[in-house]
Amino acid sequence: VGTLPGGCDSAGNCFCRAEFAGPRCEQCSPGYHSYPHCYACSCDSRGAVDNNCSPAGQCRCHGNFAGHTCNQCALGFYGYPSCTPCQCSREGSLHSTCDQDTGQCSCRPKVTGLRCDSCVPGAYGFPH
Repeated sequence: VGTLPGGCDSAGNCFCRAEFAGPRCEQCSPGYHSYPHCYACSCDSRGAVDNNCSPAGQCRCHGNFAGHTCNQCALGFYGYPSCTPCQCSREGSLHSTCDQDTGQCSCRPKVTGLRCDSCVPGAYGFPH
């Protein structure tokens, strides 16, 4: 499948196309996936550790990135491609994740602010 014209040498090692590897071109080269097709990994350079991926095409993402090609923010981060930590207030938020586009945390009743760290108008004594 992945051999070049000229086939193999006398020792049985084949001459492989760039996307194939192994003595008989029986696997994908680093940076390719899904043998016998050997598609390019296409990892997003902003979020991926490198351009290598699993046999199924999953790229290795930095901790604040997620997705098949590392092209979105991981839970707890927002604002792709910067992927900034949410920093939701432990006392004022319902959970530690936020809206992945805006960074808005989910606030408890009578609590407001991007990070849910202040009282709504008419209420006082945050975090109580």
